[in-house]
Amino acid sequence: MTSAVLPRRGLGAIPLMRALHGLGLFLFGGFVFFACFAFSAASPYDVIAIPAILLWLVLGVRLYRGALPFVLLLLVYAGATVVALMPYLDEELSTLWTVQLVYLAVTGIFFAMFFSDEIERRMELALKVYTASTLFSAILGIGGYLGIIGNDELFRRYGRASGTFQDPNVFGSFLILGALYLMHNLLTLRARRPVLSAIGLMVLVAGIFLSFSRGSWGSFVLATALMIGTLFVTSRSPALRRRIAAMSVVTALLGTLALGALLSLGTVAETFEKRAAVTQDYDEGETGRFGAQLRGMAMLVEEPMGFGPVRWRLIFTLDPHNSYLGAFANGGWVAGVAFLLLVVTTTWVGLRLMIVEWPCRRLAQIVVPALLMYFLQAVQIDVEKWRHVYMMLGMVWGMEAARLVWLDRGAAPQRGAVSSARQMV
Repeated sequence: MTSAVLPRRGLGAIPLMRALHGLGLFLFGGFVFFACFAFSAASPYDVIAIPAILLWLVLGVRLYRGALPFVLLLLVYAGATVVALMPYLDEELSTLWTVQLVYLAVTGIFFAMFFSDEIERRMELALKVYTASTLFSAILGIGGYLGIIGNDELFRRYGRASGTFQDPNVFGSFLILGALYLMHNLLTLRARRPVLSAIGLMVLVAGIFLSFSRGSWGSFVLATALMIGTLFVTSRSPALRRRIAAMSVVTALLGTLALGALLSLGTVAETFEKRAAVTQDYDEGETGRFGAQLRGMAMLVEEPMGFGPVRWRLIFTLDPHNSYLGAFANGGWVAGVAFLLLVVTTTWVGLRLMIVEWPCRRLAQIVVPALLMYFLQAVQIDVEKWRHVYMMLGMVWGMEAARLVWLDRGAAPQRGAVSSARQMV
């Protein structure tokens, strides 16, 4: 008799779907956290991605009409690049690069589907795990820069902090979303442990600075200004507006003091002076980056199929370092136009999510500024292979799909309490 009741108290008492849902959330958390592991082309992120996606497809993630423009443009962009690959299937690098691009497109579509349901819960989970990932990488990057952890090729490259990334530029930009999340929570008093959140924010800002990435510096400043500006404009609370103004002044003063302290260190000051220049040696001249871009644009006018995936470097001995130009070069005119439309539509949708009143506007004010800065950085760096960019694209379009569902169910942005609206999303 005892053995007959044991299964009901053990695993048999747990509904299968409930157990699978818990496993799905665990895999998804690992999926997001491992985005920081970019030592090589393959990482734990890629290992956990496939089972996580397959499990959530079984659990029933859905594609809503609000995310269809994103899915269609992404498929056109990736599909045109695959077509452009056909003449060069015997080239291993081009084939591998295209396979990776298609895989990242699939992850972007999955993220859009995943974030369309239970949006607040899932977005909060993703942002918390992502922030933990940025802190992990930032601590290793700072420790590597100071010579406390690892060696010059592990967490520090070219005399700059690189954390768990091969490129300090990617490392610095990766930290921005985590910094915005902590900052937004501090401003809105949502941080449960404000002291720890403030320390975490300082760690991330230090990591961004020590990456000595001009793109990351500018992106962080602009993203912060956009987030705080929209939060200030859309807030109905005078107290919140006063807090934003006061904290902005205090942060500016503390940031100036911290910058002065860092620049007092000889090696930091020397690297900062070099990296703060508008252009670097490799940018200038006919054979430099800008010269190659001008010559490449003239050639692409006569090449509707482009040069083929990552074949730009065979012509100019370096990558285009411009994702917009790279889209035309890798996949031809169709891929280039699709990529441009993807950026334009995502920007429009993202800005609207930040401004219009709806239950999850707060989340949009955190994610969208960081993503828009990647679009700006795409002018001077290749972002189309950054894993976390596709996650953030999926976040934005998942939010848009959820917002349209909320509206379809009879909610108006100007009516109703946020608490009741959350139940409808």
